[in-house]
Amino acid sequence: MNLDQVKLGSLYRVSKVNAPKGAPQVKGQLEDIGFLPGEPVTVLRKGLLGNGPYMVRVGASTFALRKSEASMISVD
Repeated sequence: MNLDQVKLGSLYRVSKVNAPKGAPQVKGQLEDIGFLPGEPVTVLRKGLLGNGPYMVRVGASTFALRKSEASMISVD
């Protein structure tokens, strides 16, 4: 399951970040801010109609992600 599909407030763990074919640098950017395998992650809020932005807590940090970015993050 990807981060854009999870229930609000539930705790998950990052399993991997899937790089898009045309932009492999996005994977590195997401990993640099903390989306690493094994890290705890929770979606705190979703934007209007669930289309983003998403307020996400990973580890001890909170970030806003676009839906396209959230869909790249696989969680368990």
